[in-house]
Amino acid sequence: MNKRRKIVEDYYCDINNLAELICKLVNAYRLLIGGAGELNSIALAKRGDVKHALDRANELGDVIDELICVLDNTSCAYTNYCELKAKVMKCKLEYKFIQSEIEDQIDLKE
Repeated sequence: MNKRRKIVEDYYCDINNLAELICKLVNAYRLLIGGAGELNSIALAKRGDVKHALDRANELGDVIDELICVLDNTSCAYTNYCELKAKVMKCKLEYKFIQSEIEDQIDLKE
């Protein structure tokens, strides 16, 4: 496999892993907020316990914000790569080639 291609695939994999991590952390954040809300509705809960639960949720929210910034910064390069690749493909591919490929796929399905 081409080394440059492998680098791009690894880069995409890193971005994908980062996005999955953000999803998991957002779910944990939602659970922390929900737990703090439930704790607040319990009559015997101390105000300090609720505040502590909200502080934990806020700390996780800060981590999520940092990861979103990282994802924004890193995904720009991958987006640029995809756009450049699309432009090159558009210039290099001929309409007749694409049409015959589609027709071949249709014939295989029939």
